[in-house]
Amino acid sequence: DGMNVLFIIVDDLRPVLGCYGDKLVKSPNIDQLASQSMVFSNAYAQQAVCAPSRVSLLTARRPDTTRLYDFYSYWRVHAGNYSTMPQYFKENGYVTLSVGKVFHPGVSSNYSDDYPYSWSIPPFHPSAEKHENDKTCRGKDGKLYANLVCPVDVTEMPEGTLPDIQSTEEAIRLLNIMKTSRQKFFLAVGYHKPHIPLRYPQEFLKLYPLENITLAPDPWVPKKLPSVAYNPWMDIRQRDDVQALNVSFPYGPLPDDFQRQIRQSYYAAVSYLDVQIGLLLNALDNAGLSNNTIVVFTADHGWSLGEHGEWAKYSNFDVATRVPLMFYVPGMTTSPVSQGARVFPYLDPFSHIGGSAPQGQSKKVVELVSLFPTLAELAGLQVPPVCPEMSFGVELCTEGKSIVHYFNVSEGKEEEGKEGCANTDRCFNEEPAAFSQYPRPADTPQWNSDKPKLKEIRIMGYSMRTIDYRYTLWVQFDPNSFRANFEDIHAGELYMMESDPNQDYNIYNNTSHGRFFKKLTD
Repeated sequence: DGMNVLFIIVDDLRPVLGCYGDKLVKSPNIDQLASQSMVFSNAYAQQAVCAPSRVSLLTARRPDTTRLYDFYSYWRVHAGNYSTMPQYFKENGYVTLSVGKVFHPGVSSNYSDDYPYSWSIPPFHPSAEKHENDKTCRGKDGKLYANLVCPVDVTEMPEGTLPDIQSTEEAIRLLNIMKTSRQKFFLAVGYHKPHIPLRYPQEFLKLYPLENITLAPDPWVPKKLPSVAYNPWMDIRQRDDVQALNVSFPYGPLPDDFQRQIRQSYYAAVSYLDVQIGLLLNALDNAGLSNNTIVVFTADHGWSLGEHGEWAKYSNFDVATRVPLMFYVPGMTTSPVSQGARVFPYLDPFSHIGGSAPQGQSKKVVELVSLFPTLAELAGLQVPPVCPEMSFGVELCTEGKSIVHYFNVSEGKEEEGKEGCANTDRCFNEEPAAFSQYPRPADTPQWNSDKPKLKEIRIMGYSMRTIDYRYTLWVQFDPNSFRANFEDIHAGELYMMESDPNQDYNIYNNTSHGRFFKKLTD
């Protein structure tokens, strides 16, 4: 009788969380989860945009294998009939349930969130979701707009609620059904916020007085950033409040005071999300399930908050690719939990003071493509085999590897291993790396640079992130043959993390990078 799984995935959440060292944010419930979890502080998505990242982490295949770089194809038809993580749990006797945004809706999940392959019952979508982009934000003139910055009075909203509130209610309803059914379950809950529009209950603004909000530490476009690497944040420009600012394309900066407002609302949306997570985990306690349920918490990718003069995702910068990742495994990340114990009492971000440190923390560089094999191992299922070089015809395999062996490594030992490495070339080659990629239609920013359709892709930026550096090559890409040509390099980036943690000083042109090239292209 194995463990249940509660898999929480958040849309566009970078690790601005207390448990990741952020001093401004109020995230007591996620921090409390971290205090009972193994937390990975260097986890990266494989492509910083919703559909490709989600299909990649749910199939344990990289975007070059799913062949999904945009929103417009279903991998089972277009690439290969790959099994998904929920499908694997379902085939192993679990009831699999989806609430909210887990798969990206639309053609990329066959207009059905991959039901019936992945889920035991049809996925739940909150009814209020259809109003997300309506004009529901009250302007200073009292009129309604479709703004980016959108604190609201929930009672005035269509249906009197918001999508994430509905998803939490449905997830709690399902937990209470499952506790009586005595069947193992895999419940995936996908939250929308802090995805734009930044629409959340207005009281959360009180947590973040504007005078406490700073600009990004590096709000300018770096001098040596290749133009192909820049994303022009078109989705933000299309919101009513940003449009009114008349910002020049593609580099024109947003006014400082508006930058602060975006940052303030992103933080407020994170605290609103934290409340939803708190209610959900408290319900897990109430149902008596905290002692036999694994909880995974992560995001599909991050989001730029003005760093490098950029907003949104759509790039290879850490702010776009890095995600929170934590695993609560009762009896493994905590001492055994007795039935009915309170592990996750609800914490109110408006009154809760003081943070809590993660139970265990690993600085090892890991990838979301490793989530599926890791979760399989934690649940006691057979870990899917590693994919062969070409795996289009293989239904069940993983391009990631289980990271369970990182769980019981104490930080001290981790460092020793590195020093004990005498052969520097071998150390360099064996050092864990995360691979991300991003497509572009051209060498300079265009209206479709953020989200080029497959047929428009001409360049692919392949990125390798280790603990010490990020190395990125922008190379010629043929969307018909899906071939990247590493002999036709359009631009490169190299950032050394120790001296340049924010990735502002690209030293690609004044460094020899043969060994980087070899490691990236192997």
